Amino acid sequence: MAQLKDKVALVTGAASGIGRGIALKFAQEGAKVGVLDLGLEPCQKVVDEIKQTGAEAVALAADIRQESAVTKAVNNLREQFGLISVLVNNAAIMPTGAVHETSLEDFENCIGVNLRGTYLVSKAVIPQMLEAKKGSIIHMASGTGILGLPGLAIYSATKGALIALTRAMSTDYARQGIRVNSVSPGTIDTPMLAKFLNEQSQPDYYRKLFDEMHPLGRVGRIDEVANVFVFLASDQASFVTGANYTVDGGLTVKGEQPQDD
Repeated sequence: MAQLKDKVALVTGAASGIGRGIALKFAQEGAKVGVLDLGLEPCQKVVDEIKQTGAEAVALAADIRQESAVTKAVNNLREQFGLISVLVNNAAIMPTGAVHETSLEDFENCIGVNLRGTYLVSKAVIPQMLEAKKGSIIHMASGTGILGLPGLAIYSATKGALIALTRAMSTDYARQGIRVNSVSPGTIDTPMLAKFLNEQSQPDYYRKLFDEMHPLGRVGRIDEVANVFVFLASDQASFVTGANYTVDGGLTVKGEQPQDD
């Protein structure tokens, strides 16, 4: 039986990478999915993939830093499929650098997407969950929000904040039937990782470093992260709230990062 049958899910940052993987997996498990990202065309490509399987989805274009755009997208999804019962706050950007190397523009953009965007989308969706007296909200955090990885100061700050926000929200909404959890992946084999490796002078060397820094000996797959989101979105996780699930091959337990020789 499909684990997400009769659920309506909104996934942000769903046009590529892990967000796309989550949207596809949700649809496979029976959910009707709102695929939200900046551009309508890439969202529609994911929707077309979903529809080819016989599932239902709708493309939603919005800059999640803009409240009016978020409100419009959320209302559109409700008009298409009904009350939203699952929200995945996945959209994020990742500027690099220590604090003194991070421009004010990069700082504000990262805070704007990763935190303001999560706040605005949650704020728009929660009234529907309160109306239904149930719901599951899942924030995409990161191992960087737990470990002190070098060169990712502001990104790490936002991901740590999302873990704290998860705890606060879970307490605020528990008696209203809304569960709030977060997921912290390690390094995952995504187009973003591939792009990073291709830009290096020794791609194979750096890929090996990323593999070896995880106790399981490899980076993770998108489907391995998406499976955890399915669980947290489903009724199988009915007694799970306020948790941060590390999906990192043991990285945050080991507490190491790759070092260039």
